[in-house]
Amino acid sequence: MESALAPPLQPRADDNTDLFEMIEKMQGCRMDEQRCTLPPPLKTEEDYIPYPSVHEVLQRDTPYPIILLPQFGGYWIEGMNHEITSSPEAEQVSSSPSKPKLECNTIAKIYRKHFLGKEHFNYYCIDNALGHLVFSIKYDVINDQEHLRLLLRTKCKTFHDIIPISCLIEFPNVIQMAKLVCEDVNVDRFFPVLYPKASRLIVSFDEHVISNHFKFGVIYQKLRQTSEEELFTNIEESPAFVEFLQLLGEKVELQDFKGFRGGLDVAHGQTGAESVYCRFRNKEIMFHISTKLPYTEGDAQQLQRKRHIGNDIVAIIFQDESTPFVPDMIASNFLHAYVVVQAQNPCSDNTLYKVSVTARDDVPFFGPTLPDPAIFKKGPEFHEFLLTKLINAEYACYKAEKFAKLEERTRSALLETLYEELHTNSQAMMGLVSEEEKIENGGSGGGGLFESFKSLLVPGKSPSKHGRRGSAIGIGTIEEVYVLHSLYSLWLSPVAPYVMIIA
Repeated sequence: MESALAPPLQPRADDNTDLFEMIEKMQGCRMDEQRCTLPPPLKTEEDYIPYPSVHEVLQRDTPYPIILLPQFGGYWIEGMNHEITSSPEAEQVSSSPSKPKLECNTIAKIYRKHFLGKEHFNYYCIDNALGHLVFSIKYDVINDQEHLRLLLRTKCKTFHDIIPISCLIEFPNVIQMAKLVCEDVNVDRFFPVLYPKASRLIVSFDEHVISNHFKFGVIYQKLRQTSEEELFTNIEESPAFVEFLQLLGEKVELQDFKGFRGGLDVAHGQTGAESVYCRFRNKEIMFHISTKLPYTEGDAQQLQRKRHIGNDIVAIIFQDESTPFVPDMIASNFLHAYVVVQAQNPCSDNTLYKVSVTARDDVPFFGPTLPDPAIFKKGPEFHEFLLTKLINAEYACYKAEKFAKLEERTRSALLETLYEELHTNSQAMMGLVSEEEKIENGGSGGGGLFESFKSLLVPGKSPSKHGRRGSAIGIGTIEEVYVLHSLYSLWLSPVAPYVMIIA
């Protein structure tokens, strides 16, 4: 009996072929959609077209450029034009009457200017993401309007803002105030600071980045000198170089010198007999002059000289005659910027100076801007411009990657110490210290507010657990904080072999 069901249909070969072609087309479209252009492989030094070397340039006709970039870059240059189309007495030679602007860290001075000695409130806490926080709040009346002045310190930076109270729907609590100045704050509460000396600790932390002391290298480059060894072996000073040093500052005897010494030996004469020093806008500057530092016979590298200049951050290169300076001539992990000065018509009534500036790529531009052409007449205006440029150069170098990371680690360590001192001393004021802490503080029980205030009135006593060994961030002078900052920099630095000179 035949089955009532029809036999299954057998697919034709043509149908199978069409099906597979359709599947391949669909997969191909999906793969095309996922395709992307791969980035080119990273370039190596062999792939770059190098800049001409200093030796190639010296084979050409004069005049030579004042600065040459290293063959594979890594630096920027300011002040390339030094051509005068008319007489030197023309307006093209710079003699600007305006006072060059000296950069400064305004945030670091806010607490001293607006909070210190005035009614305000300080708080502290720990944020899981931001780390230790120290927060200052002050009620201000500005132009007959009520404001909140807020200053929040984190391990990365200090946030400052002035909030008109009229702009707020309701008066905020401390956490809400902190969020007004930094949205990333995420804490449950802030603790009030109850220590009478807290303001001195806080202002010392804020101003640890401020220094009124600077040291700059001054390197003498003679005609056709193109290596570090040649630069550091110069002993004699040409009349043009002597004239320039007189412009920089006053020659001082190092023996028993009482001003800022910039790491030079003022007791035993181990760093030479004299140097050049000046006071400029309430700042002290010591110059490390290559020809005045000790010269060692048989030492090709002249390590006694490089020990000081190689640890500076900014240096002047002085040129008697037209010879290019290349920034990588000097091997140093610290030198990040150079101001190159070339004398024209030296030791005359018409002495001129051509100026060019170079710095590493990660150093931001710094003012004052060089004129075009970058030529100056000898005189007080050039002295003012040059010293301002040097100080601003050092401030700019601190923003370079190496110094910025170092400063962040130093700041984080100092902020943690500030937090611990505020917490410990605030707890001591409330009588909430442990028995061990009481023993460390020389206490035998009791205490709290009355004992703490009594100890503040007695010379040599402090309620702080750090009282007998001194505050870890210094409740004394700003100079102590500056020295500690330098020590922290040395201790935290990954480049341990390099010498940090502290004076």
